[in-house]
Amino acid sequence: MEMKMFAITGVSGQVGGATARTLLATGHKVRAVLRDRSKAAAWEALGAEIAVADLEDAESLARAFTGADGVYVMVPPSFAPQPGYPEARAASSAIAAALKAARPGRAVALSSIGGERQSGLGLITQVHILEEALAPLDLPIAILRPTWFMENSLWDIAPARDTGKMPSFLQPADRPFPMVATADIGKVAAETLIQSWTGKRVIEIEGPKLYTQDELAGLFGKALGCDVTAQPIPHGEWEGLFKSLGTAWPAPRIEMIDGFNSGWIAFEPEKHEHVVGGTTFETVLAGLVERS
Repeated sequence: MEMKMFAITGVSGQVGGATARTLLATGHKVRAVLRDRSKAAAWEALGAEIAVADLEDAESLARAFTGADGVYVMVPPSFAPQPGYPEARAASSAIAAALKAARPGRAVALSSIGGERQSGLGLITQVHILEEALAPLDLPIAILRPTWFMENSLWDIAPARDTGKMPSFLQPADRPFPMVATADIGKVAAETLIQSWTGKRVIEIEGPKLYTQDELAGLFGKALGCDVTAQPIPHGEWEGLFKSLGTAWPAPRIEMIDGFNSGWIAFEPEKHEHVVGGTTFETVLAGLVERS
């Protein structure tokens, strides 16, 4: 196997970290792109090269991307963005400019299910902005569109343990929704970077099965050793609840969840590549409970 070099942004996060670790485990070189060098020690211990760059600074990103066979890019996710998504726009513009200047062999970008939509996306608008920024580039690019992260359930562990209720925004509670583990997204990202292709690709990613909120509550009960039931939160309470949690502008979060519940945000498997990961929610939940 030919050893290649891949520059990976977002290594401090779940998907970027999983991508980098998968590449290192398969014998490839990784350049971990970090904003803060103080976080470099763990990656250096794994054998990664370190590049310090800010995701809103095209010049430092271009240096980090130069000479790489492939690059994994993402915009920093925010559940409390500013109106107009200035952070996502700045990062997307810098990433696109850096890729254009550095000309790596290929790029894999993290988007989301529904990322092709022009409206009605809420928080997913942040990755739609990245997709739009990358579209004009004359570079082999693969857009990853995973579904709802299983790891989002971390927020539900405390209330489930303390009250026996799992707050549910995905509704109705007996409707199955696709979910995916971040480890599976990272695996797909790494495998895609190793490949060669021309033009643009879109790869949808979901887990091995769909889950209802009622099923998730049952799995929470087994993992926590107590009775847990799903508690659908009335839509009229969402804005006040999100504001109480520190979200000054909750409209994007509400719009995103509405998009899932209405079916507006959905896969298009007839149009794109579609990958089914192997990690179950039970596996992810066991890890979340152990760390909580």
